[in-house]
Amino acid sequence: MDLRPAIKRFLAAFFILAGLTHFINPQYYMRMMPDYLPWHGFMVLASGALEIVLGLSLLFSRTEKSAASGLIALLFLIFPANIHMALNPGVFPEIPSLVLWLRLPLQFALGALIYWAADLQSRRNPETG
Repeated sequence: MDLRPAIKRFLAAFFILAGLTHFINPQYYMRMMPDYLPWHGFMVLASGALEIVLGLSLLFSRTEKSAASGLIALLFLIFPANIHMALNPGVFPEIPSLVLWLRLPLQFALGALIYWAADLQSRRNPETG
């Protein structure tokens, strides 16, 4: 039984919902932004929009590999925000400090899951075989 289609649908829903929360509660994401990065508001909304678009694109065979690559790149780009969270637990009193630190390796696991689910190691085009 190939779990990849179900995992891709789960990942798509995860990123679409995560992206929507950037617009529903942008202040939460603003707290994640390290001081050394500019344009916090723009970056929060842009990353949310990317999560939505890439999550949706993961659902279509023509765009799934590009979407998966984009999501992995996005995880890399938002990693400084996750480091900022772990290093500043006082800014996030609602999240246990251990959870803030566990988010860091989980982000790599999420990237690996995306890589596997979208079958990025395969160069085969799913439409032409």
